[in-house]
Amino acid sequence: MAKRFTNDINIRNKRAGFEFELLDKFIAGLVLKGTEIKSIKEGKVNLQDGYCYFNKGELFVKSMTINPYDHGTHYNHNAARERKLLLKRAELRKLERKVEEKGLTLVPVRLFINDRGFAKLEIALARGKKVHDKRDSIKERDIKRELSRIKLQ
Repeated sequence: MAKRFTNDINIRNKRAGFEFELLDKFIAGLVLKGTEIKSIKEGKVNLQDGYCYFNKGELFVKSMTINPYDHGTHYNHNAARERKLLLKRAELRKLERKVEEKGLTLVPVRLFINDRGFAKLEIALARGKKVHDKRDSIKERDIKRELSRIKLQ
């Protein structure tokens, strides 16, 4: 029996919010090859180590792993290749200027399939957090958890 794919794919990079202060978010299309979309629809994607960079005015995502498709043959894709991101030219210029500023970077936050069946990557303009900022995030998360436990009782 054939495996049914679902369009409710929503893969998140949970570490991005902890490691970075997310300033602005953008939705970009992905240039995919071969069986990559089938692997994405199965949810076999790792965004944890991914980051975005500019090369000759084009935006690429690196270290985003899309595991090979199980039923693929010699046409299967390379899991760790760099993938081009598709944004409007004005957005690319704006992001490139921002990234050249000190301390800002682009990180992938979420990968999803839109209603037309295309894979989209949500990227965020981010600034790295310091150690004390991370402690504050942990403290806030623990307080929210305790409050939700109290409400349940």
